[in-house]
Amino acid sequence: MRTVYVIGIGAGDPEHLTLQAVAAMNRVDVFFTIDKGEAKAELAALRATLLARHVTRPHRVVTARDPERDRSAPTGRYAGAVADWQERRAAVYERMLADELADDGCGAFLVWGDPALYDGTLRILERIRNRGAVEFEVVSIPGISAVQALAAGHRIALNRVGRPVTVTTGRRLAEEGPPPGADDVVVMLDAVDAFAALPGDLWDIYWGAYLGTPDEVLVHGPLRDVKAEIVRRRGELRSRKGWIMDTYLLRRRSP
Repeated sequence: MRTVYVIGIGAGDPEHLTLQAVAAMNRVDVFFTIDKGEAKAELAALRATLLARHVTRPHRVVTARDPERDRSAPTGRYAGAVADWQERRAAVYERMLADELADDGCGAFLVWGDPALYDGTLRILERIRNRGAVEFEVVSIPGISAVQALAAGHRIALNRVGRPVTVTTGRRLAEEGPPPGADDVVVMLDAVDAFAALPGDLWDIYWGAYLGTPDEVLVHGPLRDVKAEIVRRRGELRSRKGWIMDTYLLRRRSP
């Protein structure tokens, strides 16, 4: 039976790759990748660097174009838009697995951060398995997430003693505000500067972009003092590189 690894490769630093990930990569016959266009070519190059540096056995790389995705849907229709996009991506993955991977072969998808945190690969593969047209087993290899890299970059613990941490998205933060009762909130996938609308005197922010890469940028401080700087720098960075990957921790200030 085919085996498909979903391997977390970290937030951007080539040294984020774990020994477990390297061992798994050296069992792989075919690496499957998605072409996200010129703007994300830098990310594709990092994947190629990891393969060149760590994979010593013969292998192939198979690339397919990523289906278009509607990122403008409001929250009420967002889940449906994501499901539609994942269904179209599932069709792409299914074709690659059927056409490019032998019945007893080993394939892999290299995913940013950790496969379990805001990455859809595991869900897409489960959808394909449930259809039954292509049989395979899935093995998930954890990786260093952007959340871990953020905490390490700022030299902080995500949680305070005996208190929880909430992980949410920029979309939900913008439309609903901070989760009720949450004092430490990690925000991912914020395309709208949702933090800028929060009361600046209630929160500290720990923000990071391109975590683990040579272009890493970190800003922290009282939200009221640094939110304008973060908005400005996000705009400049996105304009210069054509894309941005960032996350942040909001920490409610003690009275």
